[in-house]
Amino acid sequence: MTAHQDGTGASGRSGSPLILALPKGRILKALRPVLSRTGIEPAPDCLDESSRRLRFPTSDPNLDVVRVRSFDVATFVAYGGAHVGVCGADVLMEFDYPDIYAPLDLGLGGCRISVARLVSVVDDPAAGQSRLRVATKYPTIARRHFASRAINAEIVHLNGAMELAPALDLASVIVDLVDTGSTLRANGLHETETIAHVTSRLIVNRVALKTRPEEIGALIDRFRAALIEETPA
Repeated sequence: MTAHQDGTGASGRSGSPLILALPKGRILKALRPVLSRTGIEPAPDCLDESSRRLRFPTSDPNLDVVRVRSFDVATFVAYGGAHVGVCGADVLMEFDYPDIYAPLDLGLGGCRISVARLVSVVDDPAAGQSRLRVATKYPTIARRHFASRAINAEIVHLNGAMELAPALDLASVIVDLVDTGSTLRANGLHETETIAHVTSRLIVNRVALKTRPEEIGALIDRFRAALIEETPA
């Protein structure tokens, strides 16, 4: 039995500080004004990418922040290492942890998960095919998407530089997170399908929500109020 099943992770230690898992990088910077409106101020080096510290106190003595890779936030929360977190909808779609509840869309980091192929390839590589090689760091999302078209996606699992895969014959198409599309264009690719639009979500460990409902409920309310405050009248 794992920590997320029996509550022996962080979610099972009542009386200890709540742990909020935040993603490294641009989303963490975008979160700064939201955190400020909630009254949560992490230690200054939390936003310093050169800091080697991973856990930080905040202005709230009952709340600590841990800074982890964006793809790991959901895992920390699902397994009880953190009670609450912020991660993209892409991560939730990819891992689909049953132990996670996502009560709020924070509206940050808007982008999309898309299929892309070489501009020089006029015809859809998937047309009339039952099998397609796909380069991606989202194997679950890619397989599900192409399965809906009765195509078996053969996954080439890459964690970066997906844009190189079609030109080097590693794959016919890629499935990746796209913001402006400039990296695709710079590498001779273009989007052909949008699988899903993505924003960052506030997520909660379900066991923790049951064992510490007042504390976590209050934290959710603080984020909800911060989003309302941000919305212009």
